Amino acid sequence: MKKGKVSNAVIRRLPRYYRTLDTLYREGTVRISSSALGESMGVTASQIRQDLSCFGEFGQQGYGYNVADLRQALSDILGMNAGYTSVLVGAGNLGRALMRNFHFNKNGFSLSAAFDVDPKIVGTVLNGYPIYSMDSLDDYLAEHKPSIGVLTVPKYAAQSVAERLIAGGVRGIWNFTNIELDVSDSNVVVESVHFADSLLTLSYLISE
Repeated sequence: MKKGKVSNAVIRRLPRYYRTLDTLYREGTVRISSSALGESMGVTASQIRQDLSCFGEFGQQGYGYNVADLRQALSDILGMNAGYTSVLVGAGNLGRALMRNFHFNKNGFSLSAAFDVDPKIVGTVLNGYPIYSMDSLDDYLAEHKPSIGVLTVPKYAAQSVAERLIAGGVRGIWNFTNIELDVSDSNVVVESVHFADSLLTLSYLISE
């Protein structure tokens, strides 16, 4: 059970905890101490205990954590079992790469369809995902009510498409457009992915 407001820093560490535990689970590890878990991740045991305490009591003194149980608990906390549905808007190079290679279902999101303006790809199916015309986006949103919109359109179209997604009832936007969206609806969450930021961070670190 979540105890009050959880900091953004803690939230952003949770997927990494889950990813590590998922690997341990698939390798057959039954239990692990906070010290061993922290050592494998490069964080302190106290940091792990403090982060997890935001959501309840996990682990036992002298035993550590049951890997399967903690993995399942984190999966629930992250909403991976909530049955979220998503649509992708912008089936260009990046959009198609995500459709081909990103495992939406493994991360708790069922991708149902993609949308684009290019008549050459509208009406086709890629990796099992149908690609529809942008003209049908609003009707599709109204009928299927997806939770998430994956935004991979060009910059100039990002804001207007985001507004259509929000008007259609999406609760979250995974934004790959490399611009900051102006979203006034407090009930809509935007997670922006900036590849250049990560690369520039790497550039700074290797230059030090």
